[in-house]
Amino acid sequence: MNILVINGSPRGADSNTYRLTSAFLDGIKQGIQDFQTKELFVNRINIKPCLGCFSCWKRTPGQCCIQDDMRQVIQGLLWADITIWSFPLYYFSVPGSLKNLIDRQLPMLLPFMEEREGQIGNGNHPSRYDMSGKRTVVISTCGFYTAKGNYDGVRSLFDHLHGRGNYTTIFCGQGELFRVPELSARTDEYLSYVRQAGQQYIKGGISREIQEQLDQLLLPRETFEACADASWGIDRDSAETEGTAAKKESDALIFTRQMAALYCKENYPGKDMVLEMHYTDAEESYQILLGKDGSHVYTDGSLTATTKIETPVTVWRSIAAGEIQGDEAMMQGLYKVKGDFSLMLKWDTYFGGSRPQMRQEEAPLPQKNTNMNIMLIPWIVLWIATGIHRQGGSLMSILVCALVPLIFYGNRKTMYDILTNTLVTGFSVMMLAGCSEKWMLPLSYLSFGAMWLVSCLAKIPLTAHYSMNSYGGEEALQNALFLKTNRILTMLWGVLYLFTSVFTWLLMRTPVSSFVGLINSVLPIFMGIFTVWFQKWYPAKVAGGQ
Repeated sequence: MNILVINGSPRGADSNTYRLTSAFLDGIKQGIQDFQTKELFVNRINIKPCLGCFSCWKRTPGQCCIQDDMRQVIQGLLWADITIWSFPLYYFSVPGSLKNLIDRQLPMLLPFMEEREGQIGNGNHPSRYDMSGKRTVVISTCGFYTAKGNYDGVRSLFDHLHGRGNYTTIFCGQGELFRVPELSARTDEYLSYVRQAGQQYIKGGISREIQEQLDQLLLPRETFEACADASWGIDRDSAETEGTAAKKESDALIFTRQMAALYCKENYPGKDMVLEMHYTDAEESYQILLGKDGSHVYTDGSLTATTKIETPVTVWRSIAAGEIQGDEAMMQGLYKVKGDFSLMLKWDTYFGGSRPQMRQEEAPLPQKNTNMNIMLIPWIVLWIATGIHRQGGSLMSILVCALVPLIFYGNRKTMYDILTNTLVTGFSVMMLAGCSEKWMLPLSYLSFGAMWLVSCLAKIPLTAHYSMNSYGGEEALQNALFLKTNRILTMLWGVLYLFTSVFTWLLMRTPVSSFVGLINSVLPIFMGIFTVWFQKWYPAKVAGGQ
């Protein structure tokens, strides 16, 4: 299997389209083993325009009178079993240098007129060579928000060259996004579909499901066009009134406008937010108003910031590009956050790039959340019920251990939920067997506290398994600041219950032993209030550089 890639982009290997073509070739490599690839970069070879002299038909049949690199192109086309045309859309057609190459294919035709069955247009010329069995792929990106309706000229050209329906296309709008590191998560996802398309193509054809993924927008139209407009660094109003005299904006302002364009207004929290970006290396400050109707950038500092980020432009660009993790950069003191920290906790919600709405059948199934009640309820019943009546409370605890998983069947279970059922059932059985609650209850508190403390040594501390539901789910477990906050809280809860085990041992030998569970619930209530406060205070403290 011989594959020829004709890269018609003036940018050559730096072409956005070439990234798609490379991904397509990677997919082909996964599909077959025995194949050869040749690549022709039009910007590196010498192809002069056709003279229209028809010497290749009359004087030197099959040979052009122009001595340049077109001869090796024709040899490549004859050698290839599959030809991949890769180019960006230029003025609704192919780039000029590639059009020269296409024009210069004339020596491959015979001068005689013929009518082809199902041909496009009126009149045609037969091929000088046997081209049967050869396949063609056309891959292209454009700068519009969608490819739909913008490739009429390209389709018409290749319909004439190869016949309608006789070639495969991958046309992708928003092509410039493939060189934006900050959007690599979305563009890499798209390239994964292109790889799958290559793998399927070599085995027969691209499936409808993959083609639908390739036809989806990378970003919604409004978001893309706002990002594209901001990238030029020219104020639209001044450009329209001043023309070439329009003032060029700074890189920091361009970056801020593009960031503002990624705001997901559908996630508006119910009140306006003002994010102020102070770039310490450029000594520039800009404010982004985040409202229900979208975002707006203010350059005069006229608003009161609700959240202020002090950062070098280079640091924030690196975070946006995924080169460094935002939470790690914060903990290293590379930037500071002042004011309302809740914006930072839900940053991806507000600035996630906003993917186009998926059809219902394409939407991923919702992930099951964990629920701390599955872990807490059996312990609470054990402590309160057995303190009042040993045997009755023990039976009730065993029953609860059996019922709680059924009641919360819709939630995902953690290892601590399973361990809880095992321990609570074990303590209950021992008390039914005659073990004194005066020893079993303190031991149960000791076991509970030890479970919290031991989890501090694990990669993910106990509380993080449950609190992650409020901070983006599994993604929160990759956040170093989130894990550190939860590790501290888990340790404090563990120490509290170790202290409680000692306190319980003493209480069980007093007249109020029957109320030990109720008495011991007082401190956890205050600890719960502290936890809610600490989850907001500590990250904000770190973000402020303290």
